[in-house]
Amino acid sequence: MVTDMSNTKKMGDVIFSIFPSENFIDLELFQFGREVCLPAHSFGPAARNHYLFHYVFSGTGTLHADDSRGETHTYQIKSGQGFLLFPGQINTYIADDKLPWDYAWLEFDGLRAKEIIETAGLSMDHPIYRAKSHDLRETMANEMVYITEHAKEPPLHLIGHLYLFIDAFSRSSASMKISKGSKLRDFYVHEALTFIEQNFQNDISVEDIAATCGLNRSYFGKIFKDAVGKSPQDFLLQYRMIKATELLKLTNLSIGDISNAVGYSDQFHFSRAFKNIYGISPREWRNKNQIADPRHSGSE
Repeated sequence: MVTDMSNTKKMGDVIFSIFPSENFIDLELFQFGREVCLPAHSFGPAARNHYLFHYVFSGTGTLHADDSRGETHTYQIKSGQGFLLFPGQINTYIADDKLPWDYAWLEFDGLRAKEIIETAGLSMDHPIYRAKSHDLRETMANEMVYITEHAKEPPLHLIGHLYLFIDAFSRSSASMKISKGSKLRDFYVHEALTFIEQNFQNDISVEDIAATCGLNRSYFGKIFKDAVGKSPQDFLLQYRMIKATELLKLTNLSIGDISNAVGYSDQFHFSRAFKNIYGISPREWRNKNQIADPRHSGSE
């Protein structure tokens, strides 16, 4: 059974946690929480960098959200329903002034996120979750509760429960779609991802990735972005930076060696690209995140 926090907590109570990113590529968790809202409590207008799903345990409220054309729509959402906010989408949501909602949320993203959202049948034009299965909906809600109440568990443990949530979320959605994706397209994307995984440390380009699939760059870029949600160039950059953070965290390699290890012959270009993504230099990131016990630190 789903824990009814509204019976044990007073209005305005909030559980909120930020996930300690471990650079999970397929699915990543960013932050999560639960709140018994005060009457007319609102958030926004705002836009997120990742997917953000809210599930309503009790109460009701209103969502104002832009669709894919930038037009704003209004949705009334009640207990047993949910709403998905999309990266870059402007939205505002407001609890009812008489029956405010009690909801939980998960913010997630990753290589598989776009495919999962499409399978669930949700989009910026159709952001409201309704369940076709009571049992699967309960399973989904229980996984959200578990994650919010076990924030101190190891990251891999929580990611496991994120996968259980995602499974119940997509299978319970009343708008779930059976994938009709092109097997040939999937083959090309798999070949591209394998090539990136095996060659990211080399000086490869998008043209090289397309060539290994036997496709021209333009067509390859289109099918890759349709499947993954990122351009090949953005994905390659993200993959290299994730590998760089692993090396910064777990090894004593110098910044120059790490630069070479992830495909940058020019250390300055690597440091600039790293800072563009993480907001700090590789050395600063290592000082904050390294878990090894180095006898010496690398020089930048």
